[in-house]
Amino acid sequence: MKYSLAYINHMIFSGDNGRVLGYDNAHNFHHRHYFGEISEVDDFVSYQDLVDRFEKEIREFIK
Repeated sequence: MKYSLAYINHMIFSGDNGRVLGYDNAHNFHHRHYFGEISEVDDFVSYQDLVDRFEKEIREFIK
């Protein structure tokens, strides 16, 4: 299953089409986008776990 989660805000970050934070597996591995940097998600458990992590992380930006 392919997935993509993204928080986009051009006022915070203009690179990567405004994607401040995101998770996806578009390149056949689970990875995280953060201000234009990409890192592998080594501890992937499940999609729901990743959604929970994403929601927790975006709270930093949407207060």
